[in-house]
Amino acid sequence: MSNADLFSSLLFKINQNQLALEAAIMKLTLWVEQRGSAEVAGNVRGALDTICRNEEFINPTLAVLMSPEK
Repeated sequence: MSNADLFSSLLFKINQNQLALEAAIMKLTLWVEQRGSAEVAGNVRGALDTICRNEEFINPTLAVLMSPEK
């Protein structure tokens, strides 16, 4: 496997980890919110919004990196 292949695979796995963490944090946010800590939940949602905005760049970039070169 070439370094370029390893690099794109590594980025893909890091992105998968990020998405899994995002889902777990959202579950915790909902749990906190249900227990009356709306301010804390709002702060966490703000951080999660940053992750979502960055995904709009990360996902297509990963697709380009992982596509076979022509």
